[in-house]
Amino acid sequence: MNGGAPMENIAQLVDALTGPDNDAAYDALKRLLSESADSDQVYRHFDAFAKMLDGANSFVRTRGFLLIAANARWDAEHRIDAVLDRCLQRIGDEKPIAARTCIQALPDIAAHRPELAEAIADALRGADPGRYKETMRGLVAKDIREALRKIEA
Repeated sequence: MNGGAPMENIAQLVDALTGPDNDAAYDALKRLLSESADSDQVYRHFDAFAKMLDGANSFVRTRGFLLIAANARWDAEHRIDAVLDRCLQRIGDEKPIAARTCIQALPDIAAHRPELAEAIADALRGADPGRYKETMRGLVAKDIREALRKIEA
């Protein structure tokens, strides 16, 4: 196990992800993403991130997804496999901003877990940007094309 932030600080940051203060939650997300790039300490909270995928709040769903994607590099236990379908559902999140954020992060999962790349690419190919308002359709479609380009490269 690598070093990094003390576990109690990480646990507090994870708790803040679903708290009522969106500014504090976003700050916690940024700090956890940064820590995830450097060590496997955040990965220990994978189950909390998986629970967040089903949150009523799109910000919570997105935070959970981003932390799963950021910790794919540490996923020696293949825990993503058990939640991949739920992650891929975020491609069609009811909130287009949430969908876009998740689509943009999918190549990170595929890069670190290449055996999942085809399932991710298939889900992206099956996505329907037409479900969003016209102002967002083109952006979602562009994100899908870019994510596929990265995954297939």
